[in-house]
Amino acid sequence: MLQVQPTGSVPAETARIAHQVFPKGNRYLDLRDELGSIYSDRDFATLFPTHGQPAQCPWRLALVSVMQFAEDLSDRQAAEAVRNRIDWKYALGLEMTDPGFDFSVLSEFRTRLLSGSQEEQVLDILLERLEERGWLKAGGKQRTDSTHVLAAIRNLNRLESVGETLRATLNDLATVAPNWLSEWVPSEWFDRYSRAIEEYRLPKGIPARQAYAETVGRDGMQLLSAIYEDGPDWLRQIPSVDILRQMWVHQYFVDDGNVRLRSAKDLPPAGQRYDSPYDPQARYGNKRSTTWTGYKVHLTETCDENSLHLITHVETTQAHISDTDQTQPIHEALASKALLPEEHVVDAGYVDGTLLVESLRDFGIELIGPVRPNVSWQAKAANGYDLSQFQIDWEKHQVTCPEGKQSKSWTPSKDAWDNPTIRIDFSRPDCRLCPNRDLCTKSKAEPRSLTLRPQAEHQAIQSMRQAQLTEDWKSRYNVRAGIEGTLSQGIRVFGMRRTRYIGLAKTHLQHLLTAAAMNVVRLANWLAGIPHAKTRTSRFAALNPTT
Repeated sequence: MLQVQPTGSVPAETARIAHQVFPKGNRYLDLRDELGSIYSDRDFATLFPTHGQPAQCPWRLALVSVMQFAEDLSDRQAAEAVRNRIDWKYALGLEMTDPGFDFSVLSEFRTRLLSGSQEEQVLDILLERLEERGWLKAGGKQRTDSTHVLAAIRNLNRLESVGETLRATLNDLATVAPNWLSEWVPSEWFDRYSRAIEEYRLPKGIPARQAYAETVGRDGMQLLSAIYEDGPDWLRQIPSVDILRQMWVHQYFVDDGNVRLRSAKDLPPAGQRYDSPYDPQARYGNKRSTTWTGYKVHLTETCDENSLHLITHVETTQAHISDTDQTQPIHEALASKALLPEEHVVDAGYVDGTLLVESLRDFGIELIGPVRPNVSWQAKAANGYDLSQFQIDWEKHQVTCPEGKQSKSWTPSKDAWDNPTIRIDFSRPDCRLCPNRDLCTKSKAEPRSLTLRPQAEHQAIQSMRQAQLTEDWKSRYNVRAGIEGTLSQGIRVFGMRRTRYIGLAKTHLQHLLTAAAMNVVRLANWLAGIPHAKTRTSRFAALNPTT
């Protein structure tokens, strides 16, 4: 039961001792003096019942959670800090004799936030307080980038994964249905699945490993048959049973009555299959040379010169989701907070023709980021006839090639990702008789064809390709580099690279708390007069007279 209480002021004795111990101030003393309690009980009132045992003060739990992530503490360490740290008692408005609370209360509070769909409140309320004080406002510049986040699970190869999936299901069944399981489980399974499935215990050599994989496949199929054909209906509702079923669909097939392991080419896409039964939402991801299993976090921050840089939004996704898919959700989220920037600086992963057009049209945002270059062989060849050299008459639906020949067809279509495109074909006689055919097409029989995006997108891409070659554009884009420092800070100081929890929702809550903590630390540094860090340059690079 929640008993809404006013935040009140810091107890006199706590204030006296705190200012005596920290005569020059302290991060949390400054935070309390500048922003007060930040949160209030009413912000989280809907998360608590109206009757029952009295609950811990929710505004304090929210603030403790932020301070916990500001110092990368465990729940036990955070609860201990509430008990014995003067600066924490000051920020929380507690008497010096206050004994604090049990560490489990923090986990319960996070669960309440998630079950009540109020996890965004932790960051959004802080941003509102910063807006009230004038440190944050709409417009200006913001920048976004992402980094990978490792799941809180062990990386498994395929044999480990299928073996552990079956073992995890057996462990769950032994917990909830021990009598049913013990009635039919084969005795040899105890030797096979009683211990963790680890690489060094697996058989050596391709034939032996193939045989082991098929043994596990048959055992899993036998267990699924027992559950779905002879077991009580409620067994099918156990999450690990459904994970086992889907894992076997992904990894095995039945050939003439025999269970076979699928070849690597026959596996579903990485975004669909499970890599571990212990976090089924974690996915395999890769970005350039980096591969991982887990998630991805996107941070957006303000970046105006001579101003406090604050994180305004956090997106957490599964690892395989592309950056391009997050640009519009980020803009929509910023619009809902009334924090849309005028300029949004991003890398190439967040930019395409559609986004360049829609960002400006729907949100009034100039999306500043490099578009991918034209990778056709014509663009790379000297004097090649690439797309930029064709004249397009959008009203007449006509394209003129560099040799002055006009297209014969203009056909609306869609690409492999269901995006609208336009297919342009030239006539066979014109191309066959062209004196510069070798600059245009390598086909000896077929005429040249082009694929265009819709007019607004095509023109936006071509315009950006030209603009990003200029010094003015490069100067504007240089501000993006600062987000790399933000990601580095989140990883090195706040433990953002590895999730503490299982599942996408809890991982996102961790990132929201981390972002709020980073804002608190940045505000404290700003108030203390600590300037923004400069981009590091090696001593050797500093000798370069051209930089």
